[in-house]
Amino acid sequence: MPTHAAGRIAAVLLALEGMAIVALVIWQVWALSAGDTDSVESAIALIVLTAVGAVAVIAFALATWRGQSWGRSGGIVTQLLILAVALGAVTGAYADLVTGLALALPAVVTLVLLLLAVRAAGREARGTASE
Repeated sequence: MPTHAAGRIAAVLLALEGMAIVALVIWQVWALSAGDTDSVESAIALIVLTAVGAVAVIAFALATWRGQSWGRSGGIVTQLLILAVALGAVTGAYADLVTGLALALPAVVTLVLLLLAVRAAGREARGTASE
């Protein structure tokens, strides 16, 4: 199934998000090796979970690029989770509007593109089903 422009752009943005998470894993490993952690066990667990998240987001990007619905679905869930983190970044004792916006703006753009890709895939599926 061909992927439309919105799906291709969304896939690229998802891949960039995945690479940002990989960078976070590298930073976490560096912090652990520098002794900048209170609990080695917790740090290792966080590194593993973050790495799993990075692999998942990159897999969503590849699947979205290939026009597979599970990639778009996973990408949508990812964007909603990022938006929840962005909301947390702008509220509370350590609120930072810039951080919240830096998280929210790409997530909103990617979410909109993923929704457009879902609609295009639905239209295409209905078109081929009627033939």
